[in-house]
Amino acid sequence: MGLTNGYGLVIGQKSNYFRDPPDNFGRYYHGNVTVHTPNGDYHCAIDVDPKFMPDGVQWRVVQIRPIDFAGLKALPDGWHALLSTPTSGALDYIRSRVLHPPILFWNVRYDSCLAWFLNFVRWNPPWKSGTGIQALTDLEAVISQGVRFYVFGEPFTSGLGVHNIHQNQGDPVGGGHDAENAIWQDGATIVETSQGNFIGFLNKFKTQSFKTDDFGRPK
Repeated sequence: MGLTNGYGLVIGQKSNYFRDPPDNFGRYYHGNVTVHTPNGDYHCAIDVDPKFMPDGVQWRVVQIRPIDFAGLKALPDGWHALLSTPTSGALDYIRSRVLHPPILFWNVRYDSCLAWFLNFVRWNPPWKSGTGIQALTDLEAVISQGVRFYVFGEPFTSGLGVHNIHQNQGDPVGGGHDAENAIWQDGATIVETSQGNFIGFLNKFKTQSFKTDDFGRPK
């Protein structure tokens, strides 16, 4: 079915950042970025809820090649709706080449064991697992480098904002969120640095599978 209110990204400059207040057990659930655009400020809630597990949130930081992000960089600041397709600019944690840059070594034969291994690592990257505060620490290191922000997810139904800024596929069937499973609709926080580099913070929940079928259902 997919996200009920559509999918896309907001582009602009950061005007504020704050964490949710911790609960009685010191757990944090969101890092909140306010992205300034010509149409107003967008509240972007980045979900790092550990789901009552000591390592229930997973994340990774990826360096994105500028050539792979050129189309989105050319867009003006503001909200941009995206189709959930491979060619629209939409993200898919599992399938997006932009999120899996090639691992390059010179003089590696295409049919060699090393080439096979490098390709496997490219498409099956390691994820960190931990608490919300651990995830926020890495998120904030990425945010601190940003001069322009590209935040992917689902727009708020009321007011300016973006949520579901995390993987939006692979939720277990019957788990309560599986109705939103679909491919090419993953949320992410990507920043452009003053040097023109692009860094992405990708986050998912441990309960979500990193292998899905064409409908985003866990394999």
